[in-house]
This record gives sequence, structure tokens and C-alpha cells, in this order.
Amino acid sequence: MIKIKFEYNDKYITNVKVTGHANFKEYGKDIVCAAASSIAITSINACLKINKESLDVKSGDGLIDAKVNLKDETINNILLNMKDMFIELEKQYSKNVKII
Repeated sequence: MIKIKFEYNDKYITNVKVTGHANFKEYGKDIVCAAASSIAITSINACLKINKESLDVKSGDGLIDAKVNLKDETINNILLNMKDMFIELEKQYSKNVKII
């Protein structure tokens, strides 16, 4: 199961952690993993495109950990949009994706 955790300070997201694997299908054919990866990577890249110092990102096998370095309305809106996309994915694949 993919687990997604958002941490906040007031209305601002301060950290996003994505861990695990969806196990929907075998490796290379798992559309849920592909969707989750696309949501996370596209959102993180958008933040870094706006401000390369906005996030510190660690990634590895089944892990994305993005620490937010600044309180910025645009960066926060991108991350809130990422959360909304994960919520929609969780609705479709609740056995494979969980927001905690």
C-alpha cells in the first residue's frame, strides 16, 4: 500500500512523505504506482521550477520525502493540489492508497 502523509504548520504544508508500493499489478504494469509517482514528481518539480530552494527532497525505492523550506502561497497551493489529486486516487484505489 502507498501511504501519503502531509504535515502542516497553520495552513501551510511543511512536509510530504510518500512511502510504499501499491501492489495493484506486477512491477512495470502497476497503474496506481504510476499515477502516485506522477502526482508526486510533477508537483515537486513544479515547486522546484518556481524556486529551487523551496523543497529538500529525498527519494529512493518506495520513498519520497519532501521538506518544505519556506512559507510561500504558490508553493503551498501546488502541494494542496497534490493532496487533492491523491485524495481522488485514494477514492478510486482505496485498497492501494491511503492518506494518513
